[in-house]
Amino acid sequence: MEDNNPVLNISIFLAFVAVTMVIVIRASRNNRTAADYYAGGRSFTGRQNGLAIAGDYLSAASFLGICGAIAMNGYDGFLYSIGFLVAWLVALLLVAELMRNTAKFTMADVLSFRLKQKPVRMAAATTTLAVSFFYLLAQMAGAGALVSLLLGLDNALGQSLVIVVVGVVMILYVMIGGMKGTTWVQIIKAVLLVGGVAVMTVWTLAMFGFNFSALLGRAAELNENGLDVLAPGLQYGANPLDFVSLALALVLGTAGLPHVLMRFYTVPTAKEARRSVVWAIWLIGIFYLFTLVLGFGAGALVGPDTIANAPGGQNSAAPLLAFELGGPLLLGFISAVAFATILAVVAGLTITASASFAHDIYNSVIKKGTASAKQEVRVAKITTLVIGAAAILGGIGAQGQNVAFLVALAFAVAASANLPTILFSLFWSKFTTRGAVWSMMGGLISALVLIAFSPVVSGSETSMIPTADFALFPLSNPGIVSIPIGFFLGWLGSVTSRAKESRALAAEMEVRELTGYGAEPPVQH
Repeated sequence: MEDNNPVLNISIFLAFVAVTMVIVIRASRNNRTAADYYAGGRSFTGRQNGLAIAGDYLSAASFLGICGAIAMNGYDGFLYSIGFLVAWLVALLLVAELMRNTAKFTMADVLSFRLKQKPVRMAAATTTLAVSFFYLLAQMAGAGALVSLLLGLDNALGQSLVIVVVGVVMILYVMIGGMKGTTWVQIIKAVLLVGGVAVMTVWTLAMFGFNFSALLGRAAELNENGLDVLAPGLQYGANPLDFVSLALALVLGTAGLPHVLMRFYTVPTAKEARRSVVWAIWLIGIFYLFTLVLGFGAGALVGPDTIANAPGGQNSAAPLLAFELGGPLLLGFISAVAFATILAVVAGLTITASASFAHDIYNSVIKKGTASAKQEVRVAKITTLVIGAAAILGGIGAQGQNVAFLVALAFAVAASANLPTILFSLFWSKFTTRGAVWSMMGGLISALVLIAFSPVVSGSETSMIPTADFALFPLSNPGIVSIPIGFFLGWLGSVTSRAKESRALAAEMEVRELTGYGAEPPVQH
């Protein structure tokens, strides 16, 4: 990487930030109501929202983390891609349309529709903030890894400074543009990311005469595990339960991710919500096929040893491959796209978390629904500052962690704390307030406790705290235990509850979720 040109890399990134900031400022001119700020005025088409969902979902984990995982661990690294993609079938078939028909701005709107507002909204806001924070950690860690590679920064201070810059730009996106500005940033980023990765994929295959077998053979030659890198078991063979736990978290987590769920409210109808998920599935599916080529391409053209020893470790595989293929110019472009990826995702996460606090806690709980839209949006903007600061500090602490792995933990929390309550609310008429609170808080606490006592945090050289050892739970991902706990507590809380929930509201919710009758109409400008 001696020929790396930091000035070129940063110039391309600054050009992207400048163009998108202009778009965000223009989009913000129409932000007059809470629906404009939180849901983009429900003015996006299914295709536009599908692109934005892909932009929101294809995070630093998808691009940097998975390419690195495939380059180092081959077949087992690609299992992340499969899990992330299959998850969308759960979202499409069970959640997307019903959520759009029932809710207004946030996940808690659905969960509290027929239950007691205060406890359910408080619990839902807590789980939303927890999932968003885990996800933000991954994106910030990815930002630090990427910039350390671009600028050759081996010191923690330089990486920390970059994380601060990313955090500040993200805060500006959200505070100025709201959901409308954030959505356009995500659409632009999705087009650039899929286009850039497509070019790299074709280029990589061309290096091997479009012979994928030759590419795989070369990757196996350079990997110390030889042909084992092409077979299952290299990463998860020693502990298959760990893989099952990871798979459950990935497949079930997407349908419980608050920032993905919130995207369903930016379209005018449930039909458009369903259409947007179909668009997202196609874009995301094609992208993950590309990562298979890029991951093995990095293993074949760069080599696992070079990747492992580069600043950023595994997360540097895709940028190093770009440099190998097209020199500083392609590296600069791909790195700018990866930056755009991080900015777009953290902006989506931040607006979701701030909306959850302002709408669910401030307005619905503290003000009991009496706050004006102007007051609510002001609180959301203040919350954005707080969340941004927390994300910056957390990102500095999470440097060096594989971002795909950090995101898998966020998925485990989402699948344990959010998905059981969402499915019970949508499909079980006897679900109660106690069941909702037990499910969300029990799923959240069990997932966090198991993560804290897992090998991820202590007990090995690759742990977050390598010098300590209090790993009592043997698996790296808690999903196989915490997800059933979330479902069980939802059932147990409901069957033991003496409080009678409104049958009329349950019936109304069923009619609304299945037909859309009574759902909030689109906002016209």
